[in-house]
Amino acid sequence: MSLTYASKDGIPMAALKRIAPADIERAILAPASVFAGPEEVLEHDELTREQKIETLWRWEYDAAEQAVALEEGMPGEESDLQRRVLLALGTLVGPIDVEHTGPTKQHGLARPGKDRR
Repeated sequence: MSLTYASKDGIPMAALKRIAPADIERAILAPASVFAGPEEVLEHDELTREQKIETLWRWEYDAAEQAVALEEGMPGEESDLQRRVLLALGTLVGPIDVEHTGPTKQHGLARPGKDRR
């Protein structure tokens, strides 16, 4: 992966890693192994909007799993990762309903446009 520079609204951004086409699936399945943070997902031109959404949903689930593990006494540190992922996701799909969640500890947030049964 090579580094490139991006800018948003004329403000220089940190160097972003370019994602080779062969690494896109890995980026979607294990976003923390490729991206420094959820905000970086939004900046990549190599991913389609749908790929960015799927990547962030997977990252949200991973962050929820980490929060549950921490809650249950596993070693680790609290972080604001889940909030950051939801904010990034919200820029792509609109407001996320965090009030109506699934019965599991991970909460199973409803995906907009997906039928929940």
